[in-house]
Amino acid sequence: MAGLERVTPEASVDEVVEILERDGGVIVEDFVDAGTLDALWTDLGPALDAQGYGEDWYNGTKTRRVSSVFGRTDKLTPVVTQPHYLGAARAIMQKPIPMYIGKNRVEMTPTIQISGTQLIQIHPGQGKQPLHRDDALHLRTHPGPTSRVQLMLAMSEFTAANGGTLVIPGSHHWDDERAPSTDEAFPTSMPAGSGLIWLGGVYHSGGKNTSDKPRTGLTIALDLGNLRQEENQYLALSREAVLKYPEEVRRLLGYDRCPPGLGWVEMDDPYKLLADPGDDVGERLAS
Repeated sequence: MAGLERVTPEASVDEVVEILERDGGVIVEDFVDAGTLDALWTDLGPALDAQGYGEDWYNGTKTRRVSSVFGRTDKLTPVVTQPHYLGAARAIMQKPIPMYIGKNRVEMTPTIQISGTQLIQIHPGQGKQPLHRDDALHLRTHPGPTSRVQLMLAMSEFTAANGGTLVIPGSHHWDDERAPSTDEAFPTSMPAGSGLIWLGGVYHSGGKNTSDKPRTGLTIALDLGNLRQEENQYLALSREAVLKYPEEVRRLLGYDRCPPGLGWVEMDDPYKLLADPGDDVGERLAS
């Protein structure tokens, strides 16, 4: 294999799902339009410029990272709801789970939720990040069901020289005793506005930047709704920031109830409290 397969905007969600389940990753060309990309740079660029470099070997000493992304811009709806990304994530993770309640056999379909978000800018001189699996955060075993589908939106061009994300295709099929090797990884090359989608069980890392310019990407992870979010969106985002987004995104941010019964408030859907700006949550819970 010479790297990950690429698809155009005309590809069907089913095609993307097939590639993801086989290879663990796919590059979607023209993932967002130029207007969306410019708007994101306008909102997020200043925070990135003001951010210092990381201070540890894992996050990078020549890398800038900005989190709480949904709290810094209200322009992410076309990114997180992009059909190839959200559609594939729903198809892969939102599968019915059979269970018995008493003698009745029922099926419950989990929700999915936005987990970690970051703007990542790798500067010249940054070395390669260690290869890792992001679903290791939830102590998942492999091979096994997918619990995360992740996106890296190219905010600038990605190349082999500037630190384009390294990916080992098919590594989501490996067991937990097989260690990854850089020799098996392929760098992601894609123009700004493209998107790399990969599964949580795939070994990947930020690449080494040997160029003279920084490489910038925006990553969003979608996890199963019955797992704890990597980034605590309830504390990272204000109510006002969440309300700037449409209902679908608000629910993806975690203001939803995952079947059979996770995330409720007063035994009810938490979205009902969020959706009514005049409803004081503290008073409701204290009454």
